[in-house]
Amino acid sequence: MAHFAEINESNKVVRIAVVANAELLDGNGEEQESLGVIFCSNLFGGTWKQTSYNASIRKNFAGVGFTFDSSRDAFIPPKPFSSWVLNETACQWEPPTPMPIDEYFYAWNEETTSWDQFDDPI
Repeated sequence: MAHFAEINESNKVVRIAVVANAELLDGNGEEQESLGVIFCSNLFGGTWKQTSYNASIRKNFAGVGFTFDSSRDAFIPPKPFSSWVLNETACQWEPPTPMPIDEYFYAWNEETTSWDQFDDPI
């Protein structure tokens, strides 16, 4: 199965469609994104881009609320906190301070721009 994301005029993802692989096959039996785009456009209207669970195309699997960045040819998730910065290679948001890796759980504290540790270890 192939997955396609509908993007609106602001390049926001508004829905995801699952398309049978057979709809993408050209006369030579090769998958073509353009055929999936045509299929989705004919069925639903709108503007469509293929997305992939394994991130083999467009960096991230698209989700509703993601943004399609045409210059990066990537789907970028919503920014979770104002202090986080975009990793240009992965097109993922990262905290200014990495989360500690140990036996505890942590939650991001935007007020202090740091990680709050929970009391109980794993």
